[in-house]
Amino acid sequence: MSATSAAPSALTAAVVPLQFGGDLLWLALVFFVLAIIAAFAGFRGVAGLTMEIARILIVVFLILAILTFFL
Repeated sequence: MSATSAAPSALTAAVVPLQFGGDLLWLALVFFVLAIIAAFAGFRGVAGLTMEIARILIVVFLILAILTFFL
């Protein structure tokens, strides 16, 4: 009985094309908070760099989210 119950779960896992967690969005939020802290501390270069990284991560997240809606 255990072999037949394990087969549908393996089949279901194979059907999901792209599945990603909120790691990119979480990292973007962390970099955004770091940018704000760096800006308040006066580190303009670090603030700009971390804000740029946060922006790139959000763009990648949005592209992957749109791809998962179409697939």
